[in-house]
Amino acid sequence: MQANGSGQLADMGQLQMTTAKTNAGNFFEDFRFGQIITHATPRTVNEGDVALYTALYGSRFAVQSSDAFAKALGYPRAPLDDLLTFHVVFGKTTPDISLNAIANLGYADCRFIKPVYPGDTLSATSEVIGLKENSNGETGTVYVRSTGRNQNGEVVLEYCRWVMVRKRDKSSPAPEAVVPKLPDRVDPSELASAVPALDIGKYDLALAGSPHRWSDYEAGEKIDHIDGMTLEEAEHQTATRLYQNTAKVHFNQHTESKGRFGKRIVYGGVVISLVRALSYNGLGNAFHLAAINGGRHVAPTFAGDTIYAWSEVLEKAEIPGRKDVGALRVRLVGVKNMDCSALPLKTEKGDYAEGVVLDLDTWLVLPR
Repeated sequence: MQANGSGQLADMGQLQMTTAKTNAGNFFEDFRFGQIITHATPRTVNEGDVALYTALYGSRFAVQSSDAFAKALGYPRAPLDDLLTFHVVFGKTTPDISLNAIANLGYADCRFIKPVYPGDTLSATSEVIGLKENSNGETGTVYVRSTGRNQNGEVVLEYCRWVMVRKRDKSSPAPEAVVPKLPDRVDPSELASAVPALDIGKYDLALAGSPHRWSDYEAGEKIDHIDGMTLEEAEHQTATRLYQNTAKVHFNQHTESKGRFGKRIVYGGVVISLVRALSYNGLGNAFHLAAINGGRHVAPTFAGDTIYAWSEVLEKAEIPGRKDVGALRVRLVGVKNMDCSALPLKTEKGDYAEGVVLDLDTWLVLPR
């Protein structure tokens, strides 16, 4: 092939494209039970990530918003929002686990083990803990346990999720089905390490924006968080890029125009962060998301949808060895395009009510 006088290549029709050096992602038959995957690329998080996260969701929890507030309690500085840590680690796993996913089906046994601060570098590995081909023979469910570590090799986050992944070849044989047994909830004894010992007497309720401590909540209580937030196209794509999440369903309108919905789906983590931020109005002192016991994205969310939220207190628990903080087991529910005044979740038939997009079972930490 030669260059012509203008510097352009001649005989462009002879150009041969190759994908030999590119990564098309793993399909269902590429996974093996017990497989350990080391994910690229380590990511140093900084104040810019924190500022952009705040701009996207408007989270107002005082411990994560103010160095001065956090230092008064005993933190070295304001830690990252727990969900920013989750999303960065999750994003590391996407090219290997869910690049060819149809849907992320659920979460369980998610524990925030150690605070993360600006300047920390996060990396991730995953273990395949289950595989099950679906009855259509075209997809399968992959179960993984993913672990996030900081620059010192310390585990900061660990969680399980399961994903529906396309098969490359429908005729490829199905692996032996293995479905892991996952706990119904994280035991409160596992929550202590996520929060350093605090001088809780320095917790300023006025600055935090809520008068309600752990003792003020009761199991069975339901809270309408009132506020709604409309999700724009640019926002959800900016958020997902922030986490280096490469899943096609969130970005590629060319391919998704031929898919189930004809348009891009919002990354479910964006909805989780919106619901968590909205929950400040009613749970303003629930400054730490200590665990996700389980959860599912009930229905897809798209740009232009308005997200509302409500919560139900499922359980109260003391954290062994801690007199400064207590834990609330809280169901966080996200609803789109309708307010939560009726507190909808399930219909009389047991199906999720219209508009419900997120059902997340969490442990939240509050001052005692």
